[in-house]
Amino acid sequence: MSEHPQTTVTVPASIDMVALLGPTDEHLAVLEKAFDAELHVRGNQITLRGEPSEIALAERLLDELVTIIRTGQGLTKETVERAIGMLRVESAERPADVLSMNILSNRGRTIRPKTLNQKKYVDAIDDHTIVFGIGPAGTGKTYLAMAKAVQALQAKDVSRIILTRPAVEAGERLGFLPGTLSEKIDPYLRPLYDALHDMLDPETIPKLLTAGTIEVAPLAYMRGRAQPLDADVLTPDGFVSMGTLSVGDLVTGADGRPTVVLGVYPQGEKDVYRVTTQDGASTLACGEHLWTVRTASDKRRGKTRTLETQQMIGNLRSFHARRYELPMVQPVQFPAADVPLDPYALGLLLGDGCLTTSTTPAFATVGGGEVDAHCVVAYAQSCGSVPAEYLENSVAVRSALLQGLLDSDHGRVREGRPEFRSPLDTLRRDVAWLVQSLGGTATLRTDVVDIRLPADIAPFRLQRKADAYAATGGGRPMRFIDSIEYVGRQQTQCIQVAAADSLYVTDDFLVTHNTLNDAFIILDEAQNTSPEQMKMFLTRLGFGSKIVVTGDVTQVDLPGGVQSGLRVVEEILDGVEDVSFNRLTSGDVVRHRLVGRIVAAYDEFEAERLASESGGGSKPGRPNRRQEPRR
Repeated sequence: MSEHPQTTVTVPASIDMVALLGPTDEHLAVLEKAFDAELHVRGNQITLRGEPSEIALAERLLDELVTIIRTGQGLTKETVERAIGMLRVESAERPADVLSMNILSNRGRTIRPKTLNQKKYVDAIDDHTIVFGIGPAGTGKTYLAMAKAVQALQAKDVSRIILTRPAVEAGERLGFLPGTLSEKIDPYLRPLYDALHDMLDPETIPKLLTAGTIEVAPLAYMRGRAQPLDADVLTPDGFVSMGTLSVGDLVTGADGRPTVVLGVYPQGEKDVYRVTTQDGASTLACGEHLWTVRTASDKRRGKTRTLETQQMIGNLRSFHARRYELPMVQPVQFPAADVPLDPYALGLLLGDGCLTTSTTPAFATVGGGEVDAHCVVAYAQSCGSVPAEYLENSVAVRSALLQGLLDSDHGRVREGRPEFRSPLDTLRRDVAWLVQSLGGTATLRTDVVDIRLPADIAPFRLQRKADAYAATGGGRPMRFIDSIEYVGRQQTQCIQVAAADSLYVTDDFLVTHNTLNDAFIILDEAQNTSPEQMKMFLTRLGFGSKIVVTGDVTQVDLPGGVQSGLRVVEEILDGVEDVSFNRLTSGDVVRHRLVGRIVAAYDEFEAERLASESGGGSKPGRPNRRQEPRR
């Protein structure tokens, strides 16, 4: 090659030549094998002689390797080989930028992309809400996604990590396997646990799993965040059964305003629990149903957490105090409607008026205003309790009605809190409904309703009662989970709502939700989902969340005749904004080198088989491997 041009590269004196060339010149040997050029080293100078294009490429490689060393990470033979491979494909990405990109460090170990496609995949996770990583085993699809999830959790970009797999090997019939639930699912999910132990301190993982900060579960268990079909859900027209809801219906969010139902997902028969709060409110939900709660420590830090029903069972007390506080609904904004008589007057009448049709109603408390007495009597007699048009009316109407009831002789201030007494069970329940709809709590006792209201809801107009109430502040409404009891198996359903916090109002004005907010969600082995499962999973995306779906479409384990959801989803979502599809190949395998060769051989074999079946014949010139001589 003496006739070929040559050039000399001077390595900066600050760079250790042993680090650059490798122990026993191992890295130098890789360079000599990779380039059609001669390399000679003297001191810190490397002379290159050969084809101009090869010399230029080798010069670029040396510059990249020097840059990598300057970042503080050592070179390995694999790093040099990967840098050469990146330069050969003429990408705009610099190998040094790819190979020195740190995602996560733990106990002296740094996780970073090792190939160009891996770098593009990691960048896509940063730039998109839903990311698909599709490729053969060993390409780091799940491992890198988990590293990004842990990074997001540590940076407080998300509040929880959810790792899930479709448990196809068990037919998702885990109940037929021996052992406890953990014993049944842990072996299948072991790769996810192992990756977690690489990325987090082992002693912190059980705490994060217990707190619900990290959830690892089969897809069959993750999806079932549901309530029974007969559970009540609040709408602008009052409560309706969960089973009657459809996409496009309006329900009530935690802010008291209407929010659209985006998805309705029947969940079949599930174990159901009754969740009861300290004020006696209760509703039914399955074990995987989600609840936004906060503990005393969460409250001090201004945070909340999201837990499943089953995660709270047996953990409801902390030093005999209730542990989990639920959010309170804001005063519900029912549509305003005209009513036949003044709501305050009706409250007084129902509280302590004398109901006859032959005499004028007499109020024990003066101040009801001028109303038609006979109209008041006839109307009150016809309904027997608070009419629905008053209960499901504007905040102003409901507040005035409650003030009338509490200003009557049956309302008083006791220990700084409003209290309403009545022997009529229906009237007590109507008062409780009014209070709860205004964002308060109402504890029903024998003949008594104990009331707590938000600061901006005035319970009294009478000055003496208002002064007594203002003297102590009344105590603000709070709801703590008091008990969770198993009820049995029921048909269930879950919904997704458009509210930014994904919260909606259920029985007794309790606030709950079942979508996945502020979470980093990874669906692994997604080739084993059906199209229906894939749709269900993707549409559970909550606000502030990110989804990464990984899988290998050549390794489908679904029963015969069942199409893979991963195979069809790209066609369905192609071109959808904020969704990214990323392909990894045998060249991105980062396990043992032989794994990459095996994957490439299988890809080649499959391509030839398909060509043969389509009439294209076998690839010419390929020897029969069985006849190859041993070397």
